[in-house]
Amino acid sequence: MTAAGRPALSVSMAPEREFSSFRDPAGELFWQAGAIYRGINRCYERQFRTALQSGLLEGCVADRLLLPFEVVDAAHSRYVALLKPRQLSFISYPYEWSFDQLKDAAIVTLELHLRALRHGMLLKDASAFNIQMVDGRPCLIDHLSFDLASEHSVWPAYGQFCRHFLAPLALMAYVDLGLGRLLQTHIDGVPLDLAARLLPRRTRLRPGLLMHLHLHARLVHKHGSSGRKVAARPLSPESMAAIASSLLALIEKLSPRRQATEWSSYYSDTNYSAAAFSAKERTVRELVQASAARTVWDIGANDGHFSRVIRDLADEIVSIDVDPRAVNSNYLQCRRNDIRNIVPLLADINNPTPALGFANRERRALCERGRPDLILALALVHHLAISNNLPFAYIAEFLAAQCRSLVIEFVPKSDSQVQRLLLNRRDIFDDYTEEHFREAFSAAFAILERRAIPSSDRSLYLMRSKASEQRSKNR
Repeated sequence: MTAAGRPALSVSMAPEREFSSFRDPAGELFWQAGAIYRGINRCYERQFRTALQSGLLEGCVADRLLLPFEVVDAAHSRYVALLKPRQLSFISYPYEWSFDQLKDAAIVTLELHLRALRHGMLLKDASAFNIQMVDGRPCLIDHLSFDLASEHSVWPAYGQFCRHFLAPLALMAYVDLGLGRLLQTHIDGVPLDLAARLLPRRTRLRPGLLMHLHLHARLVHKHGSSGRKVAARPLSPESMAAIASSLLALIEKLSPRRQATEWSSYYSDTNYSAAAFSAKERTVRELVQASAARTVWDIGANDGHFSRVIRDLADEIVSIDVDPRAVNSNYLQCRRNDIRNIVPLLADINNPTPALGFANRERRALCERGRPDLILALALVHHLAISNNLPFAYIAEFLAAQCRSLVIEFVPKSDSQVQRLLLNRRDIFDDYTEEHFREAFSAAFAILERRAIPSSDRSLYLMRSKASEQRSKNR
């Protein structure tokens, strides 16, 4: 500890800058000794001191709006201040969130801006990428997003907020739930003119959408093509707060489009008896306990039922599914029951989220963001092998590279869910047998246990990755 009572940063290991932080001149992120730190540059010293001394940062942390942090000392530091934020083990991105995750993130962003205005500051950045799901709810992780309100005549983050939050939410509410994935293509937010063209005409009858999206898009297009600087009318902090309050009322009224998705009713349309389903829950818990896993990726989680079944057995569970309505249901159930260690994630394991941004290094690929102790793959293998024509060997090799242990369910052709997949296509899957499944997975995994699920033809396996064992030996 230092004389000031703050923890000191060891300088025994050279820091490594986090590539994705290059866009912010106020500071930068860097890694040292396996932890991430945020250095604050001299140009941002006045803003940081104001946010710190006014109580803005402390209040936001206390209300779970801002990621907790501590100020640390570092010998020969070139920063005016150095922060060590709470360390997050998994990072998700807005294009991997369901409707209500993105909606709650928008509400938190506006609440932060309104609170900052009451402290003589404002939110200068409204990027959805500055938000993370922490303990089951959205939380700002960029401690340098605040600026002095006196330095601005308008809210500088207004356009960014509309592109990152309002446009995708409106498209998900009125057109299709999957359109939140446009944030993956448009890394600085969905262009407003694109959103305006895609939205139905009736959205122009809603005053909030007319003002903040349709007319906003028209003004951006008009002035963007003129080549002249726009002379905006100066706004008081009260006027900025009124704009934010208007956006907040608009966002709160948006609801996800009522559309049936392919697997949104999976558990109400299953061939399990109540006894078989209960037995499966017990067996999954026993196998997860036997793996001694602390971090779990539940792949093909649907609405997260089995993630919640094992929630007390792990520190963190990333609950992944491709169905936007199922992921949203998972999030809402976790929020309603204050479940803090499950991260619902919208992703397709057959086409995992790639690395994005400049040099493909700003946003990491899904498979680069962690290696869980355990992967839970229930009712998944038949979708990969039959719907996507993936050989068992490919599936096994992929999963073995990602985890230490695997709990996987084999669903035979006799099962009604497999028959559903084969209903409108020719059965060319002669190798889709449990024997071939075991043979292929034995090349990548050591099979530790097999359990039959009573009153069904399905079986559950506990396996240990051979690649993981080799990595342990090489350490």
